[in-house]
Amino acid sequence: MIDNFAAVGLLLAFAIGLPIVVMAVVHLLAPHKPHKEKLTTYECGNEPIGRAWIGFKSNYFLYAIVFTAFDVETIFLYPWALTFRKLGTFAFVEMFIFMIILIVGFWYAWKEGALEWM
Repeated sequence: MIDNFAAVGLLLAFAIGLPIVVMAVVHLLAPHKPHKEKLTTYECGNEPIGRAWIGFKSNYFLYAIVFTAFDVETIFLYPWALTFRKLGTFAFVEMFIFMIILIVGFWYAWKEGALEWM
């Protein structure tokens, strides 16, 4: 049993440590030669018109979060649908509860205006 946790801990340490080591090596070895042209704002190859840092509606992030949440959750329906006949009544009731939770979340997002575009 402890071997399983040791493997997970080792994998977690590797997953956290490797990006830190790679970023440190890149930071140490990469050339740092700032130049006026390198420090200008780049906008699709064109000179920017006006301020480069403009504000935009943060609701676009909300659309993305709601879409991602419902997209990921509905992926869980696929394996359930493939094994529906083998799972029995208990799995049907569990999926019914899961769908109720998804519908309540969708209703709440709709009620709060998260799905309004403008």
